Amino acid sequence: MYDTLIIGAGAAGMSCALVLGSAKNKAFAASKTIGIITHQKTSHLQNALFNNVLGLSPGTTGASILENGKKQLANLYPHVNQIGKEKVLEISKTNNGFNIKTNKNTYSSKLVVIAVGYTNLMTIKGLEKYIEPHPRESLEKERVWLKNTDHVIEDNLYVAGTLAGWRSQFSIASGSGAHVATDILTLWNNGKHSKVHDKINS
Repeated sequence: MYDTLIIGAGAAGMSCALVLGSAKNKAFAASKTIGIITHQKTSHLQNALFNNVLGLSPGTTGASILENGKKQLANLYPHVNQIGKEKVLEISKTNNGFNIKTNKNTYSSKLVVIAVGYTNLMTIKGLEKYIEPHPRESLEKERVWLKNTDHVIEDNLYVAGTLAGWRSQFSIASGSGAHVATDILTLWNNGKHSKVHDKINS
């Protein structure tokens, strides 16, 4: 049983995982189990080139971010379990949270974050009733979102990134994932607003 399982390891999903992972020294997060299903084949980052993102060297590719993000998470926060080469097929609600069925296994989690792409090929069974045309894209592009309020689809079920209704801009998707992570940290901290900052010792 995970405390939080993130589905998708693009900009939003990986940002969410990094922020959650970085809270390991907080008393309220120390015992939490976190997982991320790192299926990235349909990520729009695969073909992206970044020249306009603060903090990234011009010419940085999305493909390198996808690969380096997984390495960063593994090196800094190895307690976050990366589940590779599995695709989520279905999410179903249980008395204790959710069951997440992939093409290889079934997982249980108290909280779930959906952070996959926003194309109409998003076909995770159990989410159909939340799918609507994307509010910030033209209809002819056939983009979708999971209807939510402030990233919350329903209790303990979150969505992040473009699938949450945000525009397809790297920094926006990353920020959305970090936003969800801090909301989860706040929940774990009994409602006391929480965030994680690293500082250079002076």
